[in-house]
Formats: sequence, structure tokens, C-alpha cells
Amino acid sequence: MRATVEKLSLSEISPKIMQSEIRSMTVECDRVGGVNLAQGVCDTEVPEPVVEAAIRAIHDGNNIYTRLDGITPLRQAISQKLERHNGMKADPDGEVLVASGATGALYAACLALLDPGDEVILFEPFYGYHLNTLMSVRAVPVAVPMAMHTWEIDLDALRAAITPRTKAILVNSPSNPCGKVFTLAELEAIAALAEEHDLFLFTDEIYEYFVYDGAKHISPATLPGMAERTITISGLSKTFSITGWRIGYLIADRRWLGSIAYFHDLTYVCSPSPFQYGAAAGLMELPDSFYTSMATEYQAKRDQMCSALTAAGLTPSVPPGAYYVLADVSSLPGATAKEKARNLLRDKKVAGVAGTAFFTGGRGENLLRFCFAKRDEDLKKACDLLRGKI
Repeated sequence: MRATVEKLSLSEISPKIMQSEIRSMTVECDRVGGVNLAQGVCDTEVPEPVVEAAIRAIHDGNNIYTRLDGITPLRQAISQKLERHNGMKADPDGEVLVASGATGALYAACLALLDPGDEVILFEPFYGYHLNTLMSVRAVPVAVPMAMHTWEIDLDALRAAITPRTKAILVNSPSNPCGKVFTLAELEAIAALAEEHDLFLFTDEIYEYFVYDGAKHISPATLPGMAERTITISGLSKTFSITGWRIGYLIADRRWLGSIAYFHDLTYVCSPSPFQYGAAAGLMELPDSFYTSMATEYQAKRDQMCSALTAAGLTPSVPPGAYYVLADVSSLPGATAKEKARNLLRDKKVAGVAGTAFFTGGRGENLLRFCFAKRDEDLKKACDLLRGKI
């Protein structure tokens, strides 16, 4: 008898969760031997104390599961860092979770705090993983567009987007992909709406040290009345150039942290043990000058990237934060942003990401995103290629 397979199918959301355009361009870039400015891999050097402590932890036998919220030295180091740099107080024994990257932290928080059909507001342009994470837990992402190129928030549009089904607002500052750094006035307005409508505020602060031109990163949890309702998410992937290590963290009121930690344990068990020791060493041993000099270094990379884009006729929106640039690529051949990205890769051997990966409603067709978190020699090569020097 022939077995029937009519009941075998993908889930209803699987067709909507596609391989990201970022990864697609990375594969294509590798195929043609180009310079990959599509993916935010951050392939700069890892600080030596971080490397040495991770290797030492492996040799010392720290290769097994950790407790579900992470090793004590790292939780304590995160707590101390938050107080020193962010003005936040977080109990390392009840309000700090070491996560498998900021991505894992957000996913666990969504599993713990959102029900199917709950609406979550995010600002457009948005990071695709934020959108897809919400969809994967059957929440409903609601995009509120920011002003094109200036990325100012329309507070009237934000208020109009709130419905009885709204459960949370998600803020990414500094932002991927546009580099927006939310101002104190903007965060206070968002916080007021969150309190008025009794909403959670999810924050992704992974680029907190990448701020330029005097911009200042502000953690929303430090605003009056916001600590209990804010789920603060960050990590060391970008700061220490360890994107493959999966060391993120989440800060939440103990009322929420237990359930979030359980879902993280259920999904990821724990962040890699020896890498936790490496991250703890970095937080404890690196001086504050490490973070300020990193911002100075990346501002120079940003300026180098924006100058090359301008010379190539691709007008950049100069970002005050993060390490991405959205550039107007109307001058490139192609009917869509994906076509423009592939034509640029073919002609210049430089990979960017179609702007449509970060927008809904057909916006972003004349934008590409470029990452400048590259080694000096690779960034110079990309800029030379854009300028036509190679």
C-alpha cells in the first residue's frame, strides 16, 4: 500500500520566513570573490584579554553546561558594566540573563511575554531578524515608518499604530540598518506611550558603543518608571568582534526574567561556556578608553565609507551610530533594489544589501545597506573598488 503524504506540509508561517537577503548576498559575494559589505560580521581583531581568557577556560575544563542564566563572573561583570556605562542597576542574581546572542535573548523574551496575535510595534527601517522573530512566535509586527533619510519618528503615526492588541514597542538604538540614535526626547515620548497603554518596551542596544559626532546612547530602562516594563537586550558580539561566539545578555525585572530564562534554556540551553569566560574578562579588564577609542576608529571607517559612496554617485545617509550606511542607489541600473545590489556586485565586486530587506510596502527599492565593520585593508579595497581605482 502506498503511503499518503497529503498531511505533510510546512507550517503556515514557513513560506513567510525566507533566507535573509543579507545571507543571500553573502553567498553571491563569496561566489564572485567580492568584498562583502553585506553582512555585519565585524571581522576586526578580538581584544587579547578576551581571546586569552576563552582559551584558558577551555584548558581549565570549563566546557560543560553553565547554569541557565550564565556564569557568575559574567553576570556580575555585566551588572557592573551597566551601572558604570548605562546608569542602570541590575541584580546579577535575578535580573541578568546571559543569552545565546542578542538574537537568542529576543527570541526567549518573545516566547515568554507574547501570545499569538499580540501586536508589537517596530520602527521602519527595521532589522529583518526582529520582524521574523516576532512572526516566528505568531506575534504581529506593526511597522511605523520613520522619515526617509533623516529617520525622524512620527509620534502621531506611532500613537495611531497602538491598538487594544498592542503588547510591546521594540526600539533598536543605535539602529541597524540606518544608524539612528534615538534622542532623549524621542525615548521619553515612547516611554510615555508605553506607560499610558501599559506596554512592554523591548530594546536592542547591541551597537551601544558605536556612536559618533557627539551622539549619546541612552538606555530606556533608566527613564522614570520604565525599569519594570523594559526588556533590555544587548551583547558583546559587536563590541569585542566575536559575532560567532554568541554572547548576548538580557536585563529584565525579576518578575519576567525567570520565565525568559526558562525559554532560553529550553531553546539554547546556554551560551557557550568558555566564551562566557572570555567575555567576562573583556568586561572586567578592558579600560573605558577601549570603548571611546573604538568609537573614534569606527567614525573614521564611517567617513571613509561615506566618502567612497559619494564618489561613486551613491548618496549616503551619514549615520550617527552603529556600523551600517544606507545609501541612495537610484543611479545604479536595475528595476529593483535586489537587481541594483547584484549589478553593483557584478560591476564593482562590492556587496551591499537591498534596502527592501528593511522595509514593508515596497519602500527601500532605491537603497542599499553597506557595513563598514571591516579590517582596514578590506575596507580600503572596497572603497577603491567603488571609486574605480581597482
